[in-house]
Amino acid sequence: MALTVLRRRHVLKKVCASLLLSPAGLSVLAGEHVCAPQIWARGWRLLQRGLCRHPLFLVAGPVRLPRDYSLGGSGASLLHRLSSEEERMFNESLSSCASSRQVLDLLRSSPPLSGAAAASVLHRLADVEQDGTGGLRDPVSVLSDQALGELCGRLERDSVELEDDIVVSALLGCTRLYLDPWSRLVVRLMLESQVRLDMGRLGIAALCSLARALFALEGPDCGMLNQVMQQLRDKVPDNWNTEELTTMYSMLAGGLGQGGSYQDLLNRMNSRALGLTSRMDPAAVSETLRALVALGQTQVLPLVIALCKQTVRHVPSFTNVELDNVLLALMYYGHSDHFLIQALEHHVPKMAFTAYPETVTKVMQYFAQRRIFSPGVFDTVAESFVYRADEYTTGQVSRQIVALAAMGYMPQEARRFFRKVESVLKGRFAHFQPRALLELLHACTLLQRYPLNYISRVFSPFFLQQLQEEGGRMDHVVHAQLAQLYMTIKLECPFYNSPRVLPKLRVKSFLSSGHSLETQVNPQLYNAVKTGLVDLLGARSYFASRVLTPYCYTLDVEIKLDEEGYVLPASHAEEVYKRIAVCIDGPKRFAANAQQLLGKEAIKQRHLRILGYEVVQIPYYEFERLESKEERVEYLHKKIFPHSYRLCW
Repeated sequence: MALTVLRRRHVLKKVCASLLLSPAGLSVLAGEHVCAPQIWARGWRLLQRGLCRHPLFLVAGPVRLPRDYSLGGSGASLLHRLSSEEERMFNESLSSCASSRQVLDLLRSSPPLSGAAAASVLHRLADVEQDGTGGLRDPVSVLSDQALGELCGRLERDSVELEDDIVVSALLGCTRLYLDPWSRLVVRLMLESQVRLDMGRLGIAALCSLARALFALEGPDCGMLNQVMQQLRDKVPDNWNTEELTTMYSMLAGGLGQGGSYQDLLNRMNSRALGLTSRMDPAAVSETLRALVALGQTQVLPLVIALCKQTVRHVPSFTNVELDNVLLALMYYGHSDHFLIQALEHHVPKMAFTAYPETVTKVMQYFAQRRIFSPGVFDTVAESFVYRADEYTTGQVSRQIVALAAMGYMPQEARRFFRKVESVLKGRFAHFQPRALLELLHACTLLQRYPLNYISRVFSPFFLQQLQEEGGRMDHVVHAQLAQLYMTIKLECPFYNSPRVLPKLRVKSFLSSGHSLETQVNPQLYNAVKTGLVDLLGARSYFASRVLTPYCYTLDVEIKLDEEGYVLPASHAEEVYKRIAVCIDGPKRFAANAQQLLGKEAIKQRHLRILGYEVVQIPYYEFERLESKEERVEYLHKKIFPHSYRLCW
């Protein structure tokens, strides 16, 4: 007992020194001349005299309790032993609470709790109250509740007797509720955590929880946090199980591992994770992938591939949030798997009517990014949208239409689907962010649906100003989308008197690096076709390559003919009767798993035909089957000049 007292005295010296040297501590001691050896003693006296704040003070301002639940006050002990069945029943009731009021009502109606149950109450309150922007929805009413104050008072009194994991968990719960670091409860839990840390008996889960709490309280430069991380480094990752490894990933992804910090530890963890993927459950797979993205781990493709293979087994078992994390990570790493696609195609039609709207939207985005053509999935999602449109946010509506347009697929229930889209636009037009609205309207034109009722609004000076303010400046993609939207209305709806587009919104080319409204021609396929065209036409001078038209589109190959059908030199500018646009369509212009032309390539060919070009499509899946030079020349002749007799050169 004497040894324990001496140890706690030593630790209190360290904790109080760090706290009293903080801005809050210096403000308490303002005007006094205190030397360093006296700081820890002064901190103990402040705690004894009650100068530390009440348990429930917000950093932004105090929320006083109805009574003072101080260290020396009386009250029922927290240390009630609950049976495993009682603990399970309480946790089930707590998990079912959907609001802080329900949690607090449960707390008032429950018998005295165990330490673990008390810590769980803090975490559940944080789960239901955090607003996602670094605050609580209703901090005043929650943190001034008498039942919560009594719970915190008992936690403070009994902190010495609580188990290690419960002390650390309670401290983490306090940080998630944004309690004042100088409150009596937080100071007590910090003291106890330092005691257990110095003893070196905290497990990986407890160390991770303590690291998250210290990072929230004092940031990455906290001395106690460095001690925690050193103990974690001393652990051997080769001996960690999946739960410990996932806990470590989650902790580092919470902010500690940002900017390349602890990369040496992460490298060891990544190696261990590669050997554990076959044992990971759905939660572990999802959390590991989420953490890898949050930590910016770009050199872990073998691990991502292994996790993707494990994902195939768990697709039916993922929760909505877990599936969101998986799809987001696979989009981040640009990876897909044939068996995963099959599993999703089997699972999505079953959950499209019940899953979270964000989950359904993520599925559509993933299929579009990986160029997966799946009519079964697309039709089911479109049908579910007709019935659930009110559940979707405007951003989710926009992303779903963009995904369909990217694949150039018109759902079977297209009429009902677009009628519902129009209903959403009409009812919630003002709720759309400018960029999301532009992308939605542009996507509609790719699917040959023309939002004429909203074109005048899109090209109004007010909307264009909003569009510019949203992104700071309009990039090339936005300019190109506006230009193509305007061109589509002029070409495909000539009866509509559309507003004139401002000169500053015009672009020279739809082809650009990165996200583009056209796909670059495949170099290998282009060279093979070019060789065949030279053999067919007799000279390289009879066709032009990569021709930028006045209409912003780039032609892979252009061939000019006179009125009698003879080929003119490419440099010839007069007496051109017909122009042939040869589209050399490589694999990236089609779906990855089908001969389905992407939406942006379909609208390009459609516009070229309207503009007077004769469009000849050379798809890779036809041309690559030809083996000899003679076969390729004959193929090109039949494609480009189907009604002409070919002379042999």
